[in-house]
Amino acid sequence: MDGRLHENQDGAGGGVEGNFKERGKEMEEKILARVESLEQKMIEGIRELVRIDSVESAGEPAAPFGPGVLKALNKALEMGRELGFRTVNMDNQIGYVEYGQGDAYVCAMGHVDVVAPGDGWRQPPFSGHMENGVLYGRGVLDNKGPILACLFGLYALKELGYEPKHRIRIIFGCDEESGFEDLKYYLEREKPPLCGFTPDCKFPVVYGERGRAVIRVKAGELEPFFRFVTEYFIGAKDTGDRLGIDFSHEEYGVMEMRGYKLGVDEGTPYFEAALSYPAGHGIDEIMGRIREKAGELSVVLVQNYNPVAFDRNSPLVRALTECYEKVTGEDGTPVTTTGGTYAKAMPGIVPFGPSFPGQKGIGHNPNEWMAVDDLMKIAKIYALGLYRLGNL
Repeated sequence: MDGRLHENQDGAGGGVEGNFKERGKEMEEKILARVESLEQKMIEGIRELVRIDSVESAGEPAAPFGPGVLKALNKALEMGRELGFRTVNMDNQIGYVEYGQGDAYVCAMGHVDVVAPGDGWRQPPFSGHMENGVLYGRGVLDNKGPILACLFGLYALKELGYEPKHRIRIIFGCDEESGFEDLKYYLEREKPPLCGFTPDCKFPVVYGERGRAVIRVKAGELEPFFRFVTEYFIGAKDTGDRLGIDFSHEEYGVMEMRGYKLGVDEGTPYFEAALSYPAGHGIDEIMGRIREKAGELSVVLVQNYNPVAFDRNSPLVRALTECYEKVTGEDGTPVTTTGGTYAKAMPGIVPFGPSFPGQKGIGHNPNEWMAVDDLMKIAKIYALGLYRLGNL
């Protein structure tokens, strides 16, 4: 069979439909085999990108998120060009690799910026150290390894002559860890995708994200300020029960307060807390209850992203679920998350991997790692995912 496959090339009819399904299965097996053949090239590419210190730093006119992040973006786009893709650098804010034709596009969106490595590393955090089939380094999991797995997954499709109904983009963000300014810049100049995923969370498909908010309590008189902070935050449960915001949801779980921070702004003390809140309760209701308890103290909303919710039976979620189950042989029932990803701000995308069930607390910690076997597994999942989404 010719490697080229387009979902609309066959017409309707039971026999033709069955033939198309068989050809689709055959194509998917070819995709998996082609990804397997790319292991050495992909792993070396990931190591090369991980060796770049891309912790965000003070912006410059030509490097809005710092020279390290720009270097990583340019390297990722260079890899895309070497693989034969069209590439676009959007004023050093964000960039993408693109394949296929059509007015609309689907995408995988990750990022090349990383959090500071911190202490406790057994090997230098930007060395791309490999040991016993495991790759270590800041960004291996979050998120250089996974977004390059998407790139090489797309490369496998290109090498097989795949012709999608829609353009496919691999988007390389530069400000995911600090504020999504890159995505804001992108959406001011580009239409959002028809659908897509971000490989920056966990498996199986994540159909819902909690809301994420940061609140700030400003001190007036110090005694009531410290009394309020101690009674309602430091000395209380992290569910917000004393504030009356311990909301729960059958699918999203219970409210979580975390990330407590004391600071001083222009000589005035303040206290900040991050809220991870379930769907079903809006930020206005939450802020109203906190302000009621705060009395004369000032409580301001620093940042908020509303909960994300997708239909678990949507074509997007179903397609990605099937890809996960095909490669892993595991139950792919969609899940929710307490985390926050680009899905908060990019319409139409869901979180999808890269961490497998049981893999927690890796991304922002010392000795961040991914096994080569897992990197190959996610590359296969993402290749099939891009193949399916390109035909939706």
